[in-house]
Amino acid sequence: MEGRRPQGCARSNPGFSGRRLGRARVAGRVPREDRQVFRQRGEHFIAGNLGVRPRSRHLDGSRVAVAVRLVTGTPLDPDAAAAAKGEAEEQARAQRNLGWHLLWKTLLEQKRALILGVAIGVTWTAAKVAVPQLTKHAIDRGIEQNGPLLAWSVFIAIAGVATGLLTAGRRYLAFRESRWTETLLRERIYAHIQRLHVAYHDKSQTGQLMSRASSDLQQVQQFVVMIPITLSNVAQLVAVTVILSLTDWRLAIVALAPLPFINVASRRFSSRIHPAVLAVQNEQAQLASVVEESVSGVRVVKGLGTEQVQFDKLRKEADDIQRVSLKAAGIRSRFLPAIDLLPSLGLIAVLGYGGHRVINGDMSIGDLVAFNVYLTMLVWPLRNIGMMVALGQRAAAALVRVHEVLSTEPAVKSPEKPRQLPPRTSATQTGAVRFESVHFGYDVDREILRGFDLAIAPGESVALVGATGSGKSTIVRLLLRFYDVTNGRITIDGVDVRRLDLGELRRNVGVVFEDTFLFNDSVRNNIAFSKPDAEQSIVERAARLAGAHDFINQLPDGYDTQIGERGYSLSGGQRQRVAIARAIVADPRVLVLDDATSAVDPSKEHEIRDAMRTVMSGRTTIVVAHRPGTIALADRIVLLDGGVVAAVGQHRDLIESSERYREVLAAWAVRDAESDAADGSGIAETRGSIAAPTGGD
Repeated sequence: MEGRRPQGCARSNPGFSGRRLGRARVAGRVPREDRQVFRQRGEHFIAGNLGVRPRSRHLDGSRVAVAVRLVTGTPLDPDAAAAAKGEAEEQARAQRNLGWHLLWKTLLEQKRALILGVAIGVTWTAAKVAVPQLTKHAIDRGIEQNGPLLAWSVFIAIAGVATGLLTAGRRYLAFRESRWTETLLRERIYAHIQRLHVAYHDKSQTGQLMSRASSDLQQVQQFVVMIPITLSNVAQLVAVTVILSLTDWRLAIVALAPLPFINVASRRFSSRIHPAVLAVQNEQAQLASVVEESVSGVRVVKGLGTEQVQFDKLRKEADDIQRVSLKAAGIRSRFLPAIDLLPSLGLIAVLGYGGHRVINGDMSIGDLVAFNVYLTMLVWPLRNIGMMVALGQRAAAALVRVHEVLSTEPAVKSPEKPRQLPPRTSATQTGAVRFESVHFGYDVDREILRGFDLAIAPGESVALVGATGSGKSTIVRLLLRFYDVTNGRITIDGVDVRRLDLGELRRNVGVVFEDTFLFNDSVRNNIAFSKPDAEQSIVERAARLAGAHDFINQLPDGYDTQIGERGYSLSGGQRQRVAIARAIVADPRVLVLDDATSAVDPSKEHEIRDAMRTVMSGRTTIVVAHRPGTIALADRIVLLDGGVVAAVGQHRDLIESSERYREVLAAWAVRDAESDAADGSGIAETRGSIAAPTGGD
């Protein structure tokens, strides 16, 4: 159907709203009154055949039909729309149940603390409900009958002190266990995100993932901290109800008559507040994505002068948050006052009816005072339950989003019984790599590699050359198992990479990526990233081999210098050399240099090439490159075209024999010249380097 949203899109972008989709699809081609309807209700539409997450459970079939027609341009029968709505509601309930199951499993891991908390809560309830009884006896026996008033006062004081101490213990346990739960879930999310395949990260927004590990878990923590407190309040509610019934069942009926309406109000509140708070959390995650992109890309934003554009995007997201937050606040503001009002109505009835019974002599003053105190003790538990319902709906929405991440299975994982690579010895050289009839495509209907075959001998260096989209970087990703091949296989020293533990595979394949990423840490820790306990001598040796030792010593604190986020305090060439040193410390069987010089100024490229030449010596190396000087470092050059090997040879031979090779290098040379034109490097000069790389370059 035209306008159909790709399957699974809602999961990868939970912040997607019907209103945005509608504006994108139908602007300028629907009647004005229809657009008005869509602006009013479009963000809440439910259309199962579009795969869009519902924002509201309170839409009739006609509203859904209008939304679908506006978005897709295709009429939808109201009955079909109602069916889609029902299916979406059922799916939403199932997702909430899975979220609650996740929380329950986590809480069961701390059963002892929960049992202790319940025990303290029960004791607290006993001490709390004892005070009105003691007050009653103090009035009836200590005042009216001239009894031992001081003794009753002491008992009341003891009960009050015990209540205070138990309250402190109950709250401490509640906060401790809630923080423990939050920390445990955060660690699990982080660990699971690390295990998820690269394709998942390619399609996910960083801000969305960050919000699940931060703001969503804060909602869960706020709910968990209230669980033991609410259980105590429920126990107090039950105890007070029983005591009131035993004291005077007629008066108890009068006092408790308004309370069943709380259940009705709670059910209506829950059905309305859940989609509202889910919308708030989705919009907060979307805002986090905008902020993360703006901060990460601040140099691009400033370089292009688009600060106002980014500000407008942020303001729009902030306005969306304000809109959905006010809607949620409106729902809460209509519910919570009812929780306060209903017990007050009971109190008024008790004062009238109970006062009449005291006057008639059917009830003592102490009983009436105790009855009223007990009745006031219902106010906070009922209000707490109302708050708990609201917090529970927020937590439910958060748990759905957390469960979405934790329930995602990695598409690439280690085998149950992994094989080992042959041991590395001084007598035998390792690092043989074979690509055997490899087929692969990021999309089902579009293959990048079509029967790619290549054998690399141990210690040999091979350069992969090709036009953009020819599959050079894809080969690197397949070797590392960022993705798995569709057909064929890849082996290292005769072992299929799919039979290797992922950790062992990636320890044996070192990569220097085109987009160098350094961590906000010291130079030393960045170089020793793969082996944090590496000795300083090993770190310095790697830096020397990478040609980084001299400039590191010139930094303010040498190897202990903090290089800032992404290492932007260093130049592009310096970052690249640190990255090469990082790969050297890992001491891999196979080294991959994925366009490691593309981001470096051509005038400084020779410094990186010198380091690369040293590192490549005697080690199996795959070089993805397009600059002639870097290509010439390899023992053999493989030209990729159309997902297959088009030519193999050395640089000078291919320049003479392969027209396609010349075309590819010329195209890359033009691109480099255009990007470096501001630095005075001309196209003709760059083209001149294609045929004859100079000397050591």
